[in-house]
Amino acid sequence: MWTMLPFVPETVPLRAVFAFGLAFLLSLVSGGKLISFLKGHEKGGQPIRTDGPQSHITEKKGTPTMGGLLILGTSLISMLLFCNVKLHFVWISMLVLVVYGATGFADDYVKVKKQTPNAMTAKMKLFIQFMAAVLAVNVIAAATPNLVESRLYIPYFGWSVQLSWVYIPFAVFVISGASNAVNLSDGLDGLAAGMLALVFTTFMVFCFKTGYPMFNETAFPYIPRTAEMAVVCAALAGGCVGFLWFNIKKARVFMGDTGSLALGAVLGVIAVIIKHEIILAIAGMVFVLETLSVIIQVVYFKKTGKRFFKMAPIHHHFEQLGWSESKVVYVFWGVTALFCGVALLSLL
Repeated sequence: MWTMLPFVPETVPLRAVFAFGLAFLLSLVSGGKLISFLKGHEKGGQPIRTDGPQSHITEKKGTPTMGGLLILGTSLISMLLFCNVKLHFVWISMLVLVVYGATGFADDYVKVKKQTPNAMTAKMKLFIQFMAAVLAVNVIAAATPNLVESRLYIPYFGWSVQLSWVYIPFAVFVISGASNAVNLSDGLDGLAAGMLALVFTTFMVFCFKTGYPMFNETAFPYIPRTAEMAVVCAALAGGCVGFLWFNIKKARVFMGDTGSLALGAVLGVIAVIIKHEIILAIAGMVFVLETLSVIIQVVYFKKTGKRFFKMAPIHHHFEQLGWSESKVVYVFWGVTALFCGVALLSLL
């Protein structure tokens, strides 16, 4: 395998295909066994929010969580086999995946153990996320050419802004924000995993363009060794698609914080590596809207004592309007696919 697929830029497309395929197949093969294991060790499954849609309390009760282990495990195996793990960008992505995944796992474990929807405090989770993001951003900055290290690139217009010292806290915000945005979106069967698969696939294209100077005819910079991140994106997309087999309605397992925190964080890391932070907000627009809906709901309630939305995050608002869970998921997938297409237009 190593002689057939050496870790050189020319083999990136082929290695990306293999990484996607392996993560997908491993998910299908091992998903059932993982679910059986989780069911045997999680008495009562994931606690369901009592203030959420009432149908969820009966329909989803007893469903095991921590299914994100399936995505993380299969993706990491694919990365170890098909990525050049000696590159800064690759190993820091894997490290972030593990650290954020472990944080989410600890949170999920306490939830299941104590049968409470609230386990680890928000401050504790944010502290761990912040420290891991600071480490990641500094490693990424050290491996990025000085000319583009602290610049923010504006898509479609060919503009860029020198953020100087502000870039580090900005990049930390991107990673932590992406992690929490995906976490908030993981509330319906198949919703987060489907949207993540679309966004990771989109970013795989951007990694190709950023890492191959002969293909990069846009205003975005060529950044050496970032083509390798396309293999990382492919592995993550394959893991997400395989997970959907067990997570689409009616879900046999939930992703949990184990998956959502880690996958959102690594998505932010990839965006920072290839200098496409604004593209992340465009391709992941639904994640952004989910987060904004929670912020608006909280602020509006504190000021007026009333709710702006029937329920937040916004996917629950549509459920309260009478939409079926499947309809919400498919519409949100469609909107995500649309915004991914809009993001790809920046490459023209």
